[in-house]
Amino acid sequence: MKRWWKSGQLSTLLLGTAVVVFTIALVIYPKQSVEAGLVGLKLFWDVVFPSLLPFFILSELMLGLGIVRGFGVLLEPLMRPLFSVPGVGAFALSMGLAAGYPMDAVVTARFRETGMCTQVEGERLLAFTNTADPLFMFGAVAVGMFKSPELGALLAVAHYVSSFLVGVAFKFWGRGSDVTRSQPVRERGNILRRAYREMLKAREEDGRGFGKLLGAAVTESVQTLLMICGFIVFFAVLIEILNLSGLMRVIGSPVAFLYQLSGVHPSLMSPTMAGLLEIDIGTAQAAASSAPMLQKVALVSGIIAWSGLAVHAQVASVLTQTDIRMTPYFVARFLHAVLAAGLTVLFWLLGVGRPVAHALADKVPVFAAAASGASGAPWAVTMWRGVTAWAWLIAGLLALSLVWTLMQRLRLLVRRAR
Repeated sequence: MKRWWKSGQLSTLLLGTAVVVFTIALVIYPKQSVEAGLVGLKLFWDVVFPSLLPFFILSELMLGLGIVRGFGVLLEPLMRPLFSVPGVGAFALSMGLAAGYPMDAVVTARFRETGMCTQVEGERLLAFTNTADPLFMFGAVAVGMFKSPELGALLAVAHYVSSFLVGVAFKFWGRGSDVTRSQPVRERGNILRRAYREMLKAREEDGRGFGKLLGAAVTESVQTLLMICGFIVFFAVLIEILNLSGLMRVIGSPVAFLYQLSGVHPSLMSPTMAGLLEIDIGTAQAAASSAPMLQKVALVSGIIAWSGLAVHAQVASVLTQTDIRMTPYFVARFLHAVLAAGLTVLFWLLGVGRPVAHALADKVPVFAAAASGASGAPWAVTMWRGVTAWAWLIAGLLALSLVWTLMQRLRLLVRRAR
């Protein structure tokens, strides 16, 4: 006798049942569903669209013009030893830092499609480049939700330090199975000349005129953004349905039990469950809860690092045309969330996190640009601040890579002199 749960039949049955139940819930709660969808749509139009559109177009143009390949040669000395990824990974890192989710996944997928990275290198890259942008942490969270601008820098420092630690840890991911290496970089010759030659070579391989390249960049960017809009609206409605039906409390009962044992305020259970699904709703609920400030900030830091299943679904849809697996991505997001929450608590308790973060916000151009355009900025300002932050980030990474290269050459000269 055949077992009926074989060949994915059980998962199909469960998913089918969930879809039917969700459809019935939409009929039972039509007004609330429409209102939740409009909230998600407004979030996309006011924040996500202007934040991501210029980066999507710029990334496609830079790939087609060969600029990314040139960056890859310049940044190889920095990215390969630290994270075991090709130099072009720094471009994905800077885009993710400046534009936020899911910009890194879009760029990484393009790298894999064009052969700039291997499967394992793409998985390593996604592990630590999936970060929130400074504008979100400074503006939406710190200013908009907590009414405390200095918290933005604290969250940003904990977020990016923990992301770096995840990248170092994932340096060893798939080491035994990664039998190939993307685009071996020749060590001889001036690095600037090699970068220039690689840029010209990539441009010749693409071959499209600038007009055609620009048209394709705009078309693909808008299509990807519409897909992201659909996920935001869907998850906004899903969370509202789960709250109205009481299913959120049922699903979150294990979390409530763990919070009770560990002394975490019970009002954080609902924000935790919402944050597992969607980052904006989870962080807003956590900030509005009656829990102690330290617990709220730590939970928000963890939710931002986790990024929510809505973002995970966006990443998965972007990666469908590649062989990059989602399992290491999930592991990395969980590790990132734990580290970010832990570092936030540590900085807070040591009494140095907020002053240091505040100083960084004033001195570091990336944070300063984000902080200055954080609250209530119109579209043009949002776009300009994001592009400015990216420019500072890529310039800083290039400077670090060149310094590292010079240090390596000086070390070789000293050894030969001996």
